[in-house]
Amino acid sequence: MPNTPDFSPNTDDLLSNNAQFVAQFQDAGLALVPQRHLAIVACMDSRMDIFQMLGLHHGDAHIIRNAGGAVTDDVVRSLVISQRQLKTQEIILIHHTNCGLQSITDDGFKNEIEKDCGIKPWWATEAFADPYQDVRQSMARLQNSPFIVYKDHIRGFVYDVETGILHEVEPDSRHSA
Repeated sequence: MPNTPDFSPNTDDLLSNNAQFVAQFQDAGLALVPQRHLAIVACMDSRMDIFQMLGLHHGDAHIIRNAGGAVTDDVVRSLVISQRQLKTQEIILIHHTNCGLQSITDDGFKNEIEKDCGIKPWWATEAFADPYQDVRQSMARLQNSPFIVYKDHIRGFVYDVETGILHEVEPDSRHSA
């Protein structure tokens, strides 16, 4: 895929921003263990500033992000390390409205990639139609994982990208703690 005509690399600007950040850096000495013993799994969507929306500060929580906020094997791996090695005991899932994964299907997207690259991806795209149902699915995956230690404090939300409101999602009663 070629670059779009209006694309301009950002790295040099970002390195300049980092130099300004370093001049005012105040996070030295933060503990390795998150102060709130909290891990958050969220979509990578750039419209969601997790720290700002939840009033968090650096050092408060682990933030794990990917496309759709999907609970994949790698997310479980990160959560297991977070819980077993870094003392987190609470998990919050945050999906959102108007997600890019709502506009594709697993098979359709994989077929496009295969047509372009000559090989079909082996991984799941985790596309979904309903973010509320997808949060329920994610909570169920965590409740049913033998590797997740702390399951009493798992909650899920859908962030409304137009209003900023977090809507809590009730878990599927078949998978509650």
